[in-house]
Amino acid sequence: MSTKVLILYYSTWGHIEQMAEAVARGAREVPDTEVTIKRVPELMPDDVARNAGAKLDQAAPIAKPEELADYDAIIIGTPTRFGRMAAQMANFLDQTGALWFGDKLVGKVGSVFSSTASQHGGQETTLISTIVNLLHYGMTVVGLPYTEKRLLDVSEVCGGTPYGATTLADGDGSRQPSENELGMAASQGRHVAEVARAQRLGRDAG
Repeated sequence: MSTKVLILYYSTWGHIEQMAEAVARGAREVPDTEVTIKRVPELMPDDVARNAGAKLDQAAPIAKPEELADYDAIIIGTPTRFGRMAAQMANFLDQTGALWFGDKLVGKVGSVFSSTASQHGGQETTLISTIVNLLHYGMTVVGLPYTEKRLLDVSEVCGGTPYGATTLADGDGSRQPSENELGMAASQGRHVAEVARAQRLGRDAG
């Protein structure tokens, strides 16, 4: 029986989309892991999104709140908006009350990755405040441990935190995820999938 991992993201300019693909690449390295990438709906009207330069041609299908219960692990990707998750992701998670009330996500593995305009643009507050949602669900929260040595690399401007992988987009979205940032995202995906697989095997053995 496969471990099912959902990567659920929102991306305006495509930075989080790229990070989601890297997370998926890492998770797929773990044996017997089935990885699905989905995104939450855009709230901006099409004309507003286009004027903002939003990337509207993303391949990932739109998720439905109720399907979160179908996965062993959920890895959430969201850009930062004033130090917290984007409204699109918050709106989606606000629709999961029935899952919370029915204890449908208790014990599942949860993790978060993010994007900010700058190194000090709120990447850690976004991750930590999103983790609060996961704790309310009763999920087992997994970050990016320091076995990922790129977290300690100060030779270049780079995202990355022990709370989850991050990338820096610059104020106009011109900076793309670096090799280091994508590598950390893949490492996080692999680590989450390993934890979820171990947890599932433990339940099956019990």
